[in-house]
Amino acid sequence: MADTNTKTYHEQLYIDDTLRLREILKTLPPFAKDYFRAVEPQTSTRTRISYAYDIRVFFHFLMENNPVYKNYTVDQFTVQDLERIEPVDIEEYQEYLKVYKNPEEKQITNAEKGLSRKMSALRSFYGYFFKRQVISRNPSLLVDMPKLHDKAIIRLDTDEVAMLLDYIEHGGSEFTGQRRRYYEKTKNRDFAIIILLLGTGIRVSECVGLDIQDVDFKNNGIKVVRKGGNEMVVYFGEEVEEALKMYLYTTRKAVTPLPGHENALFLSTQRRRIGVQAVENMVKKYAREVTPNKKITPHKLRSTYGTTLYKETGDIYLVADVLGHKDVNTTKKHYAAIDENRRRQAAGAVKLREP
Repeated sequence: MADTNTKTYHEQLYIDDTLRLREILKTLPPFAKDYFRAVEPQTSTRTRISYAYDIRVFFHFLMENNPVYKNYTVDQFTVQDLERIEPVDIEEYQEYLKVYKNPEEKQITNAEKGLSRKMSALRSFYGYFFKRQVISRNPSLLVDMPKLHDKAIIRLDTDEVAMLLDYIEHGGSEFTGQRRRYYEKTKNRDFAIIILLLGTGIRVSECVGLDIQDVDFKNNGIKVVRKGGNEMVVYFGEEVEEALKMYLYTTRKAVTPLPGHENALFLSTQRRRIGVQAVENMVKKYAREVTPNKKITPHKLRSTYGTTLYKETGDIYLVADVLGHKDVNTTKKHYAAIDENRRRQAAGAVKLREP
């Protein structure tokens, strides 16, 4: 009889994240709970955890740097303190965010993206109380947001993809001893993971969350849980199919997972569901051997897939759909400006004077 108490990976992750969020909220002013309760329907638990950490930094900044609050403890803040803050205080906070120490005395640095995220979290926090007329002024709106500059997309070229896959398949042949044994033990799994990421564009979090029953070889599809909890079937080609079958019917079949990890598609060497960090480390390890001058991560493999799909189809809406982007503008920002050939064609497409 099946154990009805067995949680799926995503159900357990939701429980763990919810409990973690509750612990973080204990380190914020009491009134902050109202905000997090209000944004719950529109945000994932992971997003709320990030917001909670970001907003906590703001109150720590005030206690460390603002003479009005130097003797405060975090639970002494009231919602009225928010409207006592001046725009200059928030500008000082923005400067503080560039380099500061967290409660564990670890030095944290924020570039454009990190600054923008933390300022967005603060604006959202202020906006909730201002919109509901709990506070009468919103100084966060009087401070300019950090300017974000576009960065070139780092991705693998076609020959680099082939080199990477060849290296995973055969690169360990010169290894000896324990290193050789580890390579042989993990080769099929690592190859299946990387070719799946390259061949479908799924996120690393979606990859580690896959269960065996999520793989459908009849239709060559995998059922993934997207950001926000929506399920979607993503299809894969023959190369991915071959690699998944090789892994499933040899390496995976020979392993007895630890209790609670029986359904996991990809297992660690400890016979548990493999984690996001382990996949990130594994991708970096192989990529360093093939493209030492490019910092390749699982997200860069996703960019590689999106780039290739856009070049092959020219259909930005298809790319957005397959990658699970809710807003096609997100996709356009990343992929619509990459096709040099199309831009060159545009130069000759418009005739100013007939010959």
